[in-house]
Amino acid sequence: MRFGVIGSGSWATALAKILTDNGNPIQWWIRNETTIRHLKARHHNPQYLSSVYFDTGLLHLNGSVSEVVAASDCLVMAVPSAFMAATLERVDKGAFRGKKVLSAIKGILPDSNLLLNEYLEREFGSVADDYFTVMGPCHAEEVAAEKLSYLTFSGQDEEATRGIAASFSTEYLNTVVNRDVYGVQFAAILKNIYALGAGMAHGLEYGDNFLSVLIANCADEMAGFLRKLGIHHIEVGVHTPREDHRKSANYAASVYLGDLLVTCYSLYSRNRTFGNMIGKGYSVKAAQLELSMVAEGYNASKCIYLKNKEIKADIPIAEMIYRILWENVNVRVGMKQIEAYLV
Repeated sequence: MRFGVIGSGSWATALAKILTDNGNPIQWWIRNETTIRHLKARHHNPQYLSSVYFDTGLLHLNGSVSEVVAASDCLVMAVPSAFMAATLERVDKGAFRGKKVLSAIKGILPDSNLLLNEYLEREFGSVADDYFTVMGPCHAEEVAAEKLSYLTFSGQDEEATRGIAASFSTEYLNTVVNRDVYGVQFAAILKNIYALGAGMAHGLEYGDNFLSVLIANCADEMAGFLRKLGIHHIEVGVHTPREDHRKSANYAASVYLGDLLVTCYSLYSRNRTFGNMIGKGYSVKAAQLELSMVAEGYNASKCIYLKNKEIKADIPIAEMIYRILWENVNVRVGMKQIEAYLV
């Protein structure tokens, strides 16, 4: 299978590392021509995960998205959700026909308020059987350091999903497969929002005791939202029997609860970092400039707020985080209101 990677940030670079560590040649779209020249000459990305060195014989670097799409069988989408539509705007409408798409995006496209699969179906006529997701918990920095991590691959076609996952399995990365394409995407979106809240609490100097209560309540709120969406298999402690005797995935699995925990607690989490700045008194604009990377939870908080007008789930924590970021509710006042929701 010929892989193409769309994006050159830290997560795109980590995924490119995993694929090439397994000997897979990749087509790699990189927007910045200076980065392409640097990679060719110095064998590493100068801006993200610069400690990762590549066998450039496996890299086909290109500044044209259309050419990378045309030369690939499976496209790994790793551009921040806010820039995805603009990245694809010059791609031919039939370009994805017969192509597999592996989304590594943990966000909703903000201009359309659509998941990537919904956007590709609307704009390019992509079909559900050709769409797959790769979700965490997995920080790019730990992939670079080759610390053991787990990735969950989701797709409607389980055999095809396992085939894609096999290309990412290494000594430092275990893969899990499920069919919950919608559930894993919304869980990833929500956990970024809750990580902003965890960061705000840290910036306001709440302690670990409070943080554990906050995250436990966020986990419950997220489960309620997923149930409203019609997502199944999220009952903790309940498993469907499997032929291989392994547990079936439920809400306590790594891609749901696990990713929420690490994103709320880890110092690598850019959403937690962004929230921490807000808690310390930064404005949204100042925090964005200081972070210099995209915190997906910021746009996601508004997208989920709008989405919930249809779903009508009980998500007061996520809604208050939205109001702090988008409606100028004072962060200390907002956190006091969140305190009243917690049990």
